Amino acid sequence: MVSASRIPDQPVALPVSLTVNGERHHLVLDPRTTLLDVLREHLSLTGAKRACDRGECGACTVLMNGRPVYACLALACMCAGSRVTTIEGVSRGRRLHPMQRAFVEADAVQCGFCTPGQVLSAVALLEHHPRPTQAQIAEAMSGNLCRCGTYPKIVRAIRMAAKRRQRR
Repeated sequence: MVSASRIPDQPVALPVSLTVNGERHHLVLDPRTTLLDVLREHLSLTGAKRACDRGECGACTVLMNGRPVYACLALACMCAGSRVTTIEGVSRGRRLHPMQRAFVEADAVQCGFCTPGQVLSAVALLEHHPRPTQAQIAEAMSGNLCRCGTYPKIVRAIRMAAKRRQRR
């Protein structure tokens, strides 16, 4: 039996190695630290936004091993060994990713707060469905909310990027 006086007040910090945007990071973290906290507070990658902080809006969406995840719900220690891509990591230097270009050209950004998560979800969609149907677009984007209501332009951007990708 463990006495109450032997229970630590704080959890023991854990070593965690993450690959974010192709760069390996070795951190020592409280096991309760979310991936969003690591990105924003430890790595200064602020593209993933803290909004609802409970996995309802998609503003914190990042790609983990190519699949969209809510960084606010993912514990960093559970992401060890995974490849994480943030909005800062999808472009090639100063050259925008084709999906980012399509969002700009389709005027699919209004306030821009949800845009990083929207773009990453759309990138993942086209990786898995290069010629997405309307239903596939709706399903893939259903976890990303836009308070400005830019949904028709977001769909237009996805369709533009899909067509350009097919021409390559």
